[in-house]
Amino acid sequence: MKMNNLCADIGYLSINHYGEQLCGDHVEIAENDNSTIIVLADGLGSGVKASILSTLTSKIISTMLAAGLDIRDAVETIADTLPICSERKSAFSTFTIIRLVNNDRADIIQYENPNVILLRDGKNCEMQLNTMRIGEKTIYHSGLNLRDGDIFIAMSDGVLYASSDGVLNESWDRDGLISYVAPLWDSGFTAKTLTSIILDETSRLYGGKPFDDATVCVVKIRQRKPMNIAIGPPKSRDDNHRMMALFFAKTGKHIVCGGTTASIAAEYLHETVKVNYVSPDPEIPPTSVIEGVDLVTEGIITIDRILQYAKNYLKDNDSFKQWSYKKDGASLAARMLFEEATDINMFIGCAENPAHSDLPINFNVKSSIVKQLADCLKKMGKRVKVMYF
Repeated sequence: MKMNNLCADIGYLSINHYGEQLCGDHVEIAENDNSTIIVLADGLGSGVKASILSTLTSKIISTMLAAGLDIRDAVETIADTLPICSERKSAFSTFTIIRLVNNDRADIIQYENPNVILLRDGKNCEMQLNTMRIGEKTIYHSGLNLRDGDIFIAMSDGVLYASSDGVLNESWDRDGLISYVAPLWDSGFTAKTLTSIILDETSRLYGGKPFDDATVCVVKIRQRKPMNIAIGPPKSRDDNHRMMALFFAKTGKHIVCGGTTASIAAEYLHETVKVNYVSPDPEIPPTSVIEGVDLVTEGIITIDRILQYAKNYLKDNDSFKQWSYKKDGASLAARMLFEEATDINMFIGCAENPAHSDLPINFNVKSSIVKQLADCLKKMGKRVKVMYF
């Protein structure tokens, strides 16, 4: 297998047809040994029927392609499996497939969804479309080698229909969307945050009442970037030096959380802790500075806020409007963990904190918060390794 240092950051979000509880679009991701398959399906109509059609379409296609079967087999299986729509005489939803092979090559397969946008070096790059016939359907296929910084944007047609009066908005077509998002190419925003920004604008153009389901899926190709975070002192003081030696031996940036942990890190580095006595957020304790450490924050209160941001990130990501620019410890750490990092090493000390003896914060509470944070980071697509001391 050809190996490189590229990886894929994948994010997607949907807004529902106004008044509908279920979304008629669905995104499914499947993986095998060397490929990641992303399928965005748009079910015919809206509501329950559309939701079922899009969910089955995306699950069948992603599962079959991950098993090594041909797209032709997958499409024929869907046609044979799903019921025919009596109005449109079609058996399934429209779909877009992005298949990443070894994070080296992309295959794009499209059926009646808006064409995938590729931003390369900050500019629109039109991919060559090759046609193939499966039954009575014309399907477009594109293949290309991946480059660091490539951003793919797939969408359902509800994104481009966005207007408040039902009249097609001529300034918000595919070219309009490209013009809107291209300046963000080198912003450092994650794929999920880019989807949030695009869908926020889509919802605004709909006047907050979309008359179609709208889904955006962004795939951002980037270099792997390690990050290291130490939370709390080890259970035995004898392990202080060992924990810090392993922590600082790791490549990548280093985040230290907690006052005692900061003191141990400073001692290991033969440096001092300089506290910033004011925090930009009154609810989050101030950060500190240690020469040789990229970020030093307070402990459990800051970690709990990062966890809140992480949980929201996995839902509608509305909190990015706060953590994406604020300068408090939780926001700074969120940007490093969510946007910068692809591989995260977590060094967790298991000592009880004497300062918490009169508070409802014991190691079990801290352990639960840390475990939830690790789980959220994994769901974001990060490689996470947790080590306890």
